[in-house]
Amino acid sequence: MPYINLLPWRENARREMQQQFIAILAGLSAIVVFFVFLLNFYFSERIAGQEYRNNYLKSEISILDKRIREIRNLNDTKDNLNQRIRLIEQLQSSRNLGTQVLNEVAAIVPAGIYLTRVEKKDNLILVTGRSESNNRLANMIRQIDKSELLSDAILESIVAGKKENSLLSNFKMTIKVTEYLPEQVGAKK
Repeated sequence: MPYINLLPWRENARREMQQQFIAILAGLSAIVVFFVFLLNFYFSERIAGQEYRNNYLKSEISILDKRIREIRNLNDTKDNLNQRIRLIEQLQSSRNLGTQVLNEVAAIVPAGIYLTRVEKKDNLILVTGRSESNNRLANMIRQIDKSELLSDAILESIVAGKKENSLLSNFKMTIKVTEYLPEQVGAKK
């Protein structure tokens, strides 16, 4: 008689195949989870390393910013001191300027011109006086133009004497005092 297997062998085979499939799927899932864990660990370490480098750079940048502020403060202090030095040098060079101006005015004023008032405002000298002739005033202006200390003589007014027998005419003049730089003063000595 022929052998007939009435056991549900197909269902058993299907169950075994399913169990094998689930075992393979579980194994692959475990491997994938392991690789995902490794990738996560690798990239988290790289991110932590980059954050450490970023924090280090931020701390170094803050230190350099402090140094830059200190350098700027030092530069401001240096500029302030240089400005004070220039002012002191300018005061030192113009210390004898009043005497030099009066000496120059005395050398420039020709005979026949009488100064009644000499006044200094900033770098201008306001001169008031009397003159015997306009030629003498013209000679004085030419002498001022040749001078190294005085320049830009501007004759503001010439008024003839009020008395009929007075030969002197009144005049007002503005003369500019040239500014000497400390190098020019040092070169002249």
